[in-house]
Amino acid sequence: MIAKTGNFSHDDRVKPFRKPSRDRQEGARENRHVRTLGPEAEAVPARHEDDIWDLLKESANPLVLILDCIQDVHNLGAILRTADGAGVTAVVAPKDKAASITETVRRVSTGAADWVPFFQVTNLARFMERLKEVGVWIVGTSDQGKKSIYEMDLKGPIAIVMGAEGKGMRRLTEENCDFLCQLPMAGKVECLNVSVATGICLYEAVRQRL
Repeated sequence: MIAKTGNFSHDDRVKPFRKPSRDRQEGARENRHVRTLGPEAEAVPARHEDDIWDLLKESANPLVLILDCIQDVHNLGAILRTADGAGVTAVVAPKDKAASITETVRRVSTGAADWVPFFQVTNLARFMERLKEVGVWIVGTSDQGKKSIYEMDLKGPIAIVMGAEGKGMRRLTEENCDFLCQLPMAGKVECLNVSVATGICLYEAVRQRL
């Protein structure tokens, strides 16, 4: 069992928009700083949800990414690419009303979809409850958050929750978070693209763990 760590206060609570153009997708695939797969590589299905608990036991300090009904395959591909770079232990999404691994996801992720452990669970709220039971703190991103992501302690066993495009987290998902936080927005737009917001949150956790 993983021991909970961190110094949060319980009253702490980013919502996560533009489909990349074909030229930008091609540019991502040709990025020489990332590994690519040959055409013979086959799509990898989501892993069985029960297997995640063994994976968490093997990690001394897990970093889990929960995607609450992300539906755009381009966003999912970009998120998996970032998750691979950040060393995320597992990416978890619901089976219903959410994007799954497709050839487009694999292409946009530049192969990360074949490497990052990706799980689709039947009941996300129940999964989150069990996650807390094994000692993982859950930090949700929401515009209801009282603190910014930069004020959160992300050094221990952590799961970061990102809500769906436009709508953010569902009510039950938000209620199952231990803490809520947001990204500071200084301009006129209300929120960032979910894949961009995910990258900011994950790499803040990486920075704190260095």
